[in-house]
Amino acid sequence: MKPLYIYDSVKKQKIEFTPMNSDDVKIYICGPTVYDDAHLGHARSAIAFDLLHRVLLANGYGVTMAKNITDIDDKIINKMASTNQTLSQITTFYTTSYKNDMTSLNILPNTIEPYATKNIEPMIDMINTLLTKDIAYVIEDGVYFDVSKDSSYGSLSCKCEDDSQNISRIEQKLDKRNPKDFALWKFTKDGVTYDAPFGLGRPGWHIECSAMISKHLSSGGEFHIDIHCGGADLLFPHHENEAAQTRCATNKELSKYWMHNGFVTIDGEKMSKSLGNSFFVKDVLKSYHSEVIRFYMMSVHYRNDLSFNELDLIASKKRLDKIYRLKKRVIFGDDEVMISESSIFSQFMDALNDDLNISIALSIVDEYISKINENLDQKVKIDKKELKATFKLLSDVLGIGGSDAFEYFQFGVSLEQKASIEDMLEKRTLAKKEKNFALADSIRDELKNMGISIMDTPNGTVWEKE
Repeated sequence: MKPLYIYDSVKKQKIEFTPMNSDDVKIYICGPTVYDDAHLGHARSAIAFDLLHRVLLANGYGVTMAKNITDIDDKIINKMASTNQTLSQITTFYTTSYKNDMTSLNILPNTIEPYATKNIEPMIDMINTLLTKDIAYVIEDGVYFDVSKDSSYGSLSCKCEDDSQNISRIEQKLDKRNPKDFALWKFTKDGVTYDAPFGLGRPGWHIECSAMISKHLSSGGEFHIDIHCGGADLLFPHHENEAAQTRCATNKELSKYWMHNGFVTIDGEKMSKSLGNSFFVKDVLKSYHSEVIRFYMMSVHYRNDLSFNELDLIASKKRLDKIYRLKKRVIFGDDEVMISESSIFSQFMDALNDDLNISIALSIVDEYISKINENLDQKVKIDKKELKATFKLLSDVLGIGGSDAFEYFQFGVSLEQKASIEDMLEKRTLAKKEKNFALADSIRDELKNMGISIMDTPNGTVWEKE
């Protein structure tokens, strides 16, 4: 296989990935703020970096994958006020909802899931360090980071000018030393508060990630972690501020590499609750198999924006259907296989090792599926063990194709409906035995009108939802 190359958002180029420790690649992903259900933007980021996780494992690296849970934030405080619920009630409910959605999308479990509320002490310690170094200062409403004290501020996002677009994304306070200075701690006596030497209040958003990385992931050397991941909208100010406060507090750079996924758009607009076009994952899961959603969102390169529309989702389903139709067509034995036994393993991994080039990887899969089907049509003997290894490759590295093929094509059919369909098929089988072909054909037509197609095979009649 070729070496793994990734696109570094800071260097703005593809570079060869060289971890600090190949047995323990440390990755941190900015996780959800748990005050509402997960939307497709959350799913996009999770799927993009789950693919990275899987590709690293397939390359033989050990991986520590950390994704935080932001369970204290102004949005959560506002939700408490509008619903009369406690912090725990809101965050527990939406954290569970988020994790259920991620499980449905076949996201690999995280190694570490630090919660902001359980890491207040390291946040306070980091703020104290910055105050001691005179890099942070206190004003009436909180503790702020003085960006002028960090000579490298702006190097991450290259947003060094005080342009109006950047300034609009930062809290405006007349008594701040600099317009871009940001809150490390917010003084308040309302809502959820914590005691700190510098005053009662709660942490700012940016300090949470820095403190949790420093506590849970930091290793020896120049950097705390190998790769920091997140959506492109987090590059500034969130990631810029994370990098600055960590650099100044610890004298170490936060991350060796930075990777960012593109936006999910609808009708060309960035997904945002304020625009009213944020599709919740749980709602899409009601209409489409979870692997269809995963496959669709993964099929657009992670750095590109994904313009969500149902026609593309349906087209993606048809592409995934071909994989599952082949899986239905071949009965495998119980022999164990490895992904490296697949005939497409090397070229498939070479594509993904080129900054997760999913387009080329999927074109290799498409060609392979077509070739195997052609061989089966022409009664050419195929190597079932090698084909099984290919299905394992798709399941392990892409996270698709691992479901039961028959159940995949029966998605959305209730248990009651399944029982009714099976009963109709039994009556049709009996009608055929009795040579009552008119009745058998009428049952087939009735099933077709219900959106159910059937196929008679040597192993009996199978059906699927059209």
